[in-house]
Amino acid sequence: MKGMKFLTKRRIEALIFLIIFFGFFGFLGHKMELPNMMNTIMNTAYKLLLDTVFYIMAITVISGALGNLLVEFGVVRLIEVVLRPLMKPLYNLPGVAALGGVMTFLSDNPAIISLSKDTHFARYFKKYQLISLTNFGTAFGMGLVVIMFMMGKGYLPAALVGLLGAVIGSIISTRLMQHFILKSNPELDVEISDKDGDEEKISFKSEGSAFLRFLNAILDGGKSGVEIGLAIIPGVLIISTVVMMLTFGPSADGSYTGAAYEGIALLPYLAGKINIVFEWLFGFENPQLVSFPITALGAVGAALGLIPRFIQEGIIDGNAIAVFTAMGMCWSGYLSTHTAMLDSLGFRSLTSKAILAHTVGGLVAGVAAHWLYVLLAWIF
Repeated sequence: MKGMKFLTKRRIEALIFLIIFFGFFGFLGHKMELPNMMNTIMNTAYKLLLDTVFYIMAITVISGALGNLLVEFGVVRLIEVVLRPLMKPLYNLPGVAALGGVMTFLSDNPAIISLSKDTHFARYFKKYQLISLTNFGTAFGMGLVVIMFMMGKGYLPAALVGLLGAVIGSIISTRLMQHFILKSNPELDVEISDKDGDEEKISFKSEGSAFLRFLNAILDGGKSGVEIGLAIIPGVLIISTVVMMLTFGPSADGSYTGAAYEGIALLPYLAGKINIVFEWLFGFENPQLVSFPITALGAVGAALGLIPRFIQEGIIDGNAIAVFTAMGMCWSGYLSTHTAMLDSLGFRSLTSKAILAHTVGGLVAGVAAHWLYVLLAWIF
C-alpha cells in the first residue's frame, strides 16, 4: 500500500514538473521564437563563462592564496582576538565565534561547519549558539571574493559600505535564529562541555621554515580558490542565464536575434508594479536591479555574473553596489546551503527557521546598506 502511494506521488510530481518545465520554456519560446531562445541560452552561457566565470575564478585563486597566508602567519588569529570583545554584545556568541566569521569571509559558508565540528572550538558554545553559527557564518560567505570583485569594477568605497550592511544583517539573522531555537527547543540552552580547553589549540599553523610555509600557503590557498571557482560554474551558467533572460529585453531594434543577454524582461515588468517599494528600501532606480538579490538567494557567484551587464547597460551606481554587496554577502546562496549545513550538525528540523531568519537578515542588510550610503553621501 505504501509503495503504491509513493509511486502515485512520484507520478504526480513528474507531471507537475513537466507542466512547469514546458510551460516556462514554452512561454520563452513563444515570445522569442524557439531557435532564438536556444541560441540566446547558449550564447549567454558562453559569454558568462568567458567574461565572468574566469574573472571570478582568478579572484578566488588570489583571495584563496591571500586567505591562506593570513591563516598561516597568524593574522586571522590576531583579527579574531580584536573582534572577540564584540561577539557577546552583538551576536550573543562566545568570543571564539569571531574566528568562524573571519574564516567564512576568507573562503565560503562551509568553513563554519568544519570549525563547529572542532571540539576545541565547540566547547565554548551553548548548543543553541552553536546551531546559530549556520546563520552567522553564512552572512560572511565569500565576502572577500565579493569585495575584491566590486573593487575590480572600481566600487571599493561602496563595497565597504555594503560590508557594514552585511554585518548589521548578520546580527539580525543570528539573534533571530537564536530566538527561534530557544522558543521551540528550550532544552538546547545548555553548555556543550566544560571550557577547560586552550583557545590557542584552535589554530591552523603548519610546520617548516617561514619560506616553505609561505610557499605552501599560497599554493594550497590558490588550489582551494580553483575549487571554489569551479564550484560556481554551474550556478553562474545556469542560474544567471535564466535570470538574465527574465531580466533583459530584446535587441536594440526590438527584435530577437539569438544574441547573448536577450530576454523577455519579465522580472523588471513585475518589479515595476511595486518599484516604489524597492526604490524606498534599496534605492533601486531601475527595476532590473532586483534580479541581483533574487539570484543571490541561490548563489552569490551567479549574482556577480549579472554586474558586468548592469555596468554595460549603465543602470548601476554606488548605492546599488553597496546594496548588492550587503545582500550578496549576507545571503550568499543560503537557500542552497542551509539544509546541508544544519544536516551536518544534526538539526535539519530547524532549517525552515534558519531560512526565515536569514531572509529577514538579508533584507535588513540591503536596507541598512542603502541608507548608510545615502547618509555618507550626504555627509561627504
